[in-house]
Amino acid sequence: MTDNELMSIGEFAKLTGMTASALRFYDDTGLLRPADVDALTGYRRYGESQLSLAYRLRLLRAIGMPLLSISRFFAADEDDAVRMIDDQLGAVDVDAAEARQAASELKVTLGNDDHQPLGTISGVVLAGALDQVLATTIDDLSTPILSGIRVEVASDAVTLIATDRYRLAIRTLVHQPAGPTTWSGTVDGDDLRRLHSQLRRSPTVKLTAGTITLGIQFIDGTVADLPLRTVVFPDYREMISVLSPVTLHLTIEKKSLLNILEKQAPEFVGIRVAGQQPSLLIPGMTPIELAGSASGPDLTLCFELITLYPALSHALGGDLMFNIRGTDQPVTLRSADDGDLTTVLMPCPRPALATEGTES
Repeated sequence: MTDNELMSIGEFAKLTGMTASALRFYDDTGLLRPADVDALTGYRRYGESQLSLAYRLRLLRAIGMPLLSISRFFAADEDDAVRMIDDQLGAVDVDAAEARQAASELKVTLGNDDHQPLGTISGVVLAGALDQVLATTIDDLSTPILSGIRVEVASDAVTLIATDRYRLAIRTLVHQPAGPTTWSGTVDGDDLRRLHSQLRRSPTVKLTAGTITLGIQFIDGTVADLPLRTVVFPDYREMISVLSPVTLHLTIEKKSLLNILEKQAPEFVGIRVAGQQPSLLIPGMTPIELAGSASGPDLTLCFELITLYPALSHALGGDLMFNIRGTDQPVTLRSADDGDLTTVLMPCPRPALATEGTES
C-alpha cells in the first residue's frame, strides 16, 4: 500500500463508528492491527479493506462478545460464526433476565415491599393461558408497553390482557381468591415466557402482589418476583366500549379452516359471506366453502395471515364465532361455546386480496 491508499486513525475511526482510543486498544490486543505504523512518529494508518473487519468487530462488541471469543470468531467458518453469534445472544438474554431479577430484589431492599396474597391458580392452566395471550404481544421500541401482559385479579377471576395495536387478547381464568382484594399490574411478556416450563410443572401456584413486583410461588416453594412495568397499559376497556354494533354473526369450524391456512400459507386471506354461507378466499384460487353459518348481510373481510392465524390457532373450542362490524372495523373472535378467551383483531384493506377474478 502507498500513503495515498491509507487513512489516519481519526479518519478510520469516523468511518467505523469507533473511537481512536478503541482502535489503539484493538491494536494492542491484536484484533485489529493497523495496515502501517510510522516508525518515527508511531502514527497508525488503516486501509479501506479493513473497514469490513472493523465493522464486524464493533457489532460483536455491541452484543457483548468477549475478546477471546472474537478472536475465535474471526478464525471460524460461516456456520461456526453464526453459532457463536446465537450463543452470545442466548448469554445476553440470560444476563438480562438475571439483571432484571437482581434489580427487582434490590428495589425491594430499599423499602417495605411486603406481598399481599392474591389467590391460587393452576400452574399448567396459567401456562396455557399465557401461550394464548403472549402471541398478541410485540417488541416495539417506540411503544415498549406493548410487550407487556396486563394482569387483573378480582374475587372471581384472574384476567390476562395483551395488545399489539392490531389485536387485543383477553383471557379469563378461574382461581381461588385469598380474599376480597382486587389488584392489577403489568409485567414484561419475556419475564413470563421464561417461567413457562416451570409453570407447566407446578399443579398450583400462588399469586402475591407487592408495590413493585408480582410474585408467583410454585409448589416447590420457589418464588419468582416479576418487576411491574411503570408505563401505563392501554385502556382496553375504552377500546372495547367504542366498538361499533355487531352487524354479522359468523360461526366457522376451526380445524378445517386452520388446515387450509397451514397448507396454503397465503400472505393475505379473505372470508366471504354470501347467502349466509362462508367461504375462504386465497389469492389465485377458487373460493373454498367453509363449514359454518352466518346471520347478517353479505360481505368480504380481508386479513393478513400474521394477524388472523395466531388468533385462530390459540382460540378455544372447535367452533369459532366472529362478531363482525364491517369490512374496516375490528372483529371480535371467541369460541362459540366458551367465552374465556376473547380476541379483537383488525381486518386489512380489501385491495390486498387478489381473488376478485376467481369469485362467481
